[in-house]
Parts: sequence; C-alpha cells; structure tokens
Amino acid sequence: MRALLAVVVVALLAAGCGSSGDGSKRSAPTKGTLEAIWRQAGPAVALVPGTSDYAHGDVRVSFLVVNGQGRSIERPTARVWVAKARSAVPFREATARLERVSVAGADVHADDAKSIYVVRLKLALPGRYWLVARPVGGMPIGGIRDLDVKARSASPSIGARAIPSRTPTLASAHGRVAALTTRQPPDRELLRESVAGALAARRPFVLVFATPAFCESRTCGPVVDVVEAARRRFADSGIRFIHVEIYRGNKPSNGVNRWVKEWRIPTEPWTFLVGRDGRIAAKFEGSMSLHELRSAIRAHLT
Repeated sequence: MRALLAVVVVALLAAGCGSSGDGSKRSAPTKGTLEAIWRQAGPAVALVPGTSDYAHGDVRVSFLVVNGQGRSIERPTARVWVAKARSAVPFREATARLERVSVAGADVHADDAKSIYVVRLKLALPGRYWLVARPVGGMPIGGIRDLDVKARSASPSIGARAIPSRTPTLASAHGRVAALTTRQPPDRELLRESVAGALAARRPFVLVFATPAFCESRTCGPVVDVVEAARRRFADSGIRFIHVEIYRGNKPSNGVNRWVKEWRIPTEPWTFLVGRDGRIAAKFEGSMSLHELRSAIRAHLT
C-alpha cells in the first residue's frame, strides 16, 4: 500500500483541481470563499486523512500534507478554514499543530509518517464539510478535503459504557506471546489485563486496538509504542494499559477478530480511555502523539 502512495497523491491532487461536486465553478471563485482561499495558497498539495470516523461536536481531525512527489511536508503549524461548501465563506478558522507520532527507539518503516497534523474543530451539526489547510512558513502551499460528519460515530461514543470483552492475556494464552501481539519486541506489560478484568476491578485503563506488523497506512504510526511509553510514565498511577490485536490468529487473511467486532472498530488503530465508572472518557482514531495521550490521561483518568 505504501508503494502506491504517490499514485494516490496524484489522484487526490487531480480530484482537488477538478469539479468540486458541490456546484462551485473552477473559474473565478468568489472572494472570501473556501475555494478562493485554497487557490490563493499556491501549489496544491494532498491532505492525506488519518481520521475518518466523525460525529458532530468536538471533532479531532488528523492529516498529512503531501506534495506531488509523495513527500510529507512538516511545518510546526498549519492554518485551517472550514466551510459547508467549497463555494461558501468559511465559518471557522483554527490552527492545526504538527504532532510527533513516533517515540524514541520505535521501529518505524522508512515511509511511515513521523509526525501528523492534528486540529480540533467544533462542528455542531452532522453533514458534509470542507476543509482547507495551509502550512505556515516556507513556500505557500495548500490542500483541500471534505469531512463527512455523522450524527453518531461508528466506533463506541464518548460517554458510552465500555464493552466488557474478555480480551486475551498472557494467562489465557498460557504465555504464548506470539499469539497475542505482532510487536517486536513483544509488549508484555500491555498483555497482562483483559478489558473485562479491568472493568470488574473498577480500574481506569487505556485500550489500544492495533496491529504493529500489519498496519497498511502511512498514517497509522507506532501507536503501540506510544501507549507503552505512556504506560511507563504512569506506572505508579494504578491505570491499566491493554493492547489487543486486530486479526484472528494475527493473520490479515483471516479477517478481524471477535474483540474488534464487539467494539465495532471501523478502522485501525484505535485507542480508548476508560474511567473508573466504566465509561469511555476519550478516544483517538489513528496515530496520536505521546503528548496528546499523556494530556488525555491526566485530564480523564488521574
């Protein structure tokens, strides 16, 4: 999949430069509209999404900015505008920040993104939105993409009760680590507790669904490494940390396992923070930085 990235980027750029699909014209956009802001940004770049499961309210959007050669453009911040259509005037402006999604010592593929832009948006209503991002500094560039915001997320919602899955552990697998994780070296400390066990003990926990060996997206990043780094940081807090793989028998050809189905995970990876009350307090789709995860743990679990 990574080898096809340049082809995907070209397709995204071509789609962005063509018809908007929402009635806006390619010629002479009205001043102040999202289309005009995008065209004034300079050469077009692709915004490669790292998230896709959006519900109205507080929406976390992550994306890469990639040029026509498939190279990720990484500057500390990017200006973001949001509108209901490309031909509409933006109703919201925000700043996306570049978040480091790898940690020291992580085994990262050469083509994997080391950092990703993240912006938080307040979107009160479901519907289709459009977003323009322009990285700050250097040669002016800009990208455009749509966001489909639903009334309810496909994944478990914040505030919902966590599903008491009897996820596998070192004990239930009789110490067969290879059956539990594809990470190298194995993340043993993330394999000692099940979701059902943590809920029964009324312990707050961080749950990551991810498959380190079979992640196919450039934006998934070493999520398990980030969770393991957070575990070490909060080692004395009483918070549990749990890793669950994605595929049955850790083989993609077998399809997703029953725990992924129980949690209705539409993509991977996903990370959930669950409080002592057994309710989901926060969640992250795709990559997140150690800074993001630590901040969420402090805000919701400690």
